[in-house]
Amino acid sequence: MIPLTLKEIGAVLGCTCGEDKQVLSVCTDTRKITEGSLFIALVGERFDGHDFVEAAFEKGAVAAVCSRPVDSDGEVLVVENTGKALLDIAAYYRSLFSIPFVGITGSVGKTTTKEMVYAVLSEKFNTLKNEGNLNNEIGLPTTVFRLDSDYEAAILEMGMSAFGEISRLAAVAQPNVGIITKIGVSHIEHLGSREGILKAKLEILDGLKPGAPLIVNGDDDLLSAVKLSDRRVITFGIDNTACDYRAIDIRQDGYSTSFTVLFDGGQQQVTIPTVGTHNVYNALSAFAAGIFLGVTPESAANGLSKYVTSGMRQNVRDINGITLIEDCYNASPDSVRAAAEVLVGMNAGTKVLVFGDMLELGDISEQAHREVGKLVAQKGIDRFYTYGNMAALAAEEAEKCGAGCVKAFDDKLQLALELKAALVSGDAVLFKASRGMKLEEAIKSFTE
Repeated sequence: MIPLTLKEIGAVLGCTCGEDKQVLSVCTDTRKITEGSLFIALVGERFDGHDFVEAAFEKGAVAAVCSRPVDSDGEVLVVENTGKALLDIAAYYRSLFSIPFVGITGSVGKTTTKEMVYAVLSEKFNTLKNEGNLNNEIGLPTTVFRLDSDYEAAILEMGMSAFGEISRLAAVAQPNVGIITKIGVSHIEHLGSREGILKAKLEILDGLKPGAPLIVNGDDDLLSAVKLSDRRVITFGIDNTACDYRAIDIRQDGYSTSFTVLFDGGQQQVTIPTVGTHNVYNALSAFAAGIFLGVTPESAANGLSKYVTSGMRQNVRDINGITLIEDCYNASPDSVRAAAEVLVGMNAGTKVLVFGDMLELGDISEQAHREVGKLVAQKGIDRFYTYGNMAALAAEEAEKCGAGCVKAFDDKLQLALELKAALVSGDAVLFKASRGMKLEEAIKSFTE
């Protein structure tokens, strides 16, 4: 972080400061406070940062930002809302940098797209990205504060579950390029419909720099209809021949996928070290962002060839000859369909899908889970094991539709033991569930 002064921060927050000290970092967690930190006392459902102000000063904080007066001898800046204060300071700090920023949102594929854009831009720039799932109103500002004079570009993934969140994050990020991956049904419980989700995702426009393009999935029925009078909309896709960036000749070979990108200016061969058509879409958006920011087509392709998966997203491992695909970070109807396509396309003996509940689907939850069961039967997946109450409905539907071996479990260890008994070298198993189901615990038991 480039040092700020308390007077700078006071001006941003509309507060009067006493002694003008240097601020070397901005922290919301007292465990990370170091000498020269500014402590933001956030208030959450299960914590209140105001209880830790004195601890922050003892660790070397130069000041604290609070939403009410606290009994302390340290410098306290009192604001109406400390969460808003964090965003306001981050937006000011971001404004000090003239480097290109890429903002990414969408129902599925955000993190994979972020990693692919990072791989592309790293061919030309020293690039910052938000790590893990630091894509919310605490994580994104935390990432922004990592910027210093060494960075030449930044990529900020933006997550949300309600209206207004993307708008607030975009105001901090102020992207030079915006990407919307897809409009699915994640968070439909809070947003009401896919049209509501589109409206929430389009809030990225609230912070997008004047003239900055919006890159969208041209095969998505809602995104393909987006027209903007004040900026260019760049489309990517596979089926829609009118897309600005289009993939053809898609070929899967083992754990990699090759395709040709057609775009204004020519064509480029690309190979990504992962599988699934959904990842071709992610790569196309990254390729388009790179070209707009001056990366050559050859360098963009070279960057994509170095893509590294993140967290529990479609990690492929070999366990004594069994191909294990761990995809337990998140789950939605779209991502489950994509995962099933990956499994079906694998060169393996017995193919097993282990499926856990998809969360935050609201009123469409039962229907969505039953659709997964129908999909399993349609795709001819050899074995279908489920964990969770809603996933059990998928198992029920799969059996009804004539699927092969179907079993519903309410115990992860029993599920793991069943897998151990059923699988042999040459088989493949894919684990897919929402993060809250902690299906990785079953994977741990199975691999051990």
